[in-house]
Amino acid sequence: MAKDVKPTRKNLMQIEDRIELSERGHDTLEKKRDGLIMEFMDILDQAQDVRSGLEDNYELAQQKINMARAMEGDVAVRGAAAALKEHPEITTESKNIMGVVVPQIESSKVRKGLDERGYGVLGTSARIDEAAEAYEELLESIILAAEVETAMKKMLTEIETTKRRVNALEFKLLPDLKENQEYIEQKLEEQEREEIFRLKKIKAKKEQEEKEEREAAAAADAAEDEEVVTAD
Repeated sequence: MAKDVKPTRKNLMQIEDRIELSERGHDTLEKKRDGLIMEFMDILDQAQDVRSGLEDNYELAQQKINMARAMEGDVAVRGAAAALKEHPEITTESKNIMGVVVPQIESSKVRKGLDERGYGVLGTSARIDEAAEAYEELLESIILAAEVETAMKKMLTEIETTKRRVNALEFKLLPDLKENQEYIEQKLEEQEREEIFRLKKIKAKKEQEEKEEREAAAAADAAEDEEVVTAD
């Protein structure tokens, strides 16, 4: 790659500017990568807690629904589920974490009171109430898990992208630029040495010519003096 670069001082200055800019960008990206990793670790801890809670809530909900079926029968359980009038509502917004836009999920009408579930309180048992409550809690856990999992995936994608950019600068662009810089500096030094050598040769040649001119002039003066002496 270095041989494709013209060894001029202008190109050397441009490469030095690019190296400085790339090194600043590399430092900035490294800080961003480290910050993203710290944020990701926090979200990962939260995700582990959410997953654990989700599993617990799922097992509890299954236990409650099985108990309700055993005590009340499938028909009563299905009838209570079908009586639901107001379904949960979910809205999504976004928040920014280290330049990464992640979703923020808000839910409403998930948890309901006994009089809001649609089925008659007098016609059902506490087992159905407990199953309904357990599934409401499970749904809240699912919504939270969706938010955290999505944020974690987006953070991980951004970390990988940032790492690739850091590596591209560190192992490809900067080495190539520094190789070009070294190549141009070497060529300019060679040109400078060649120029100095050429100037020395020119100077030596000029001094030799001047010496020869002085010797010729001295010889001419001596010959003229000899002619004058001979004439006398």
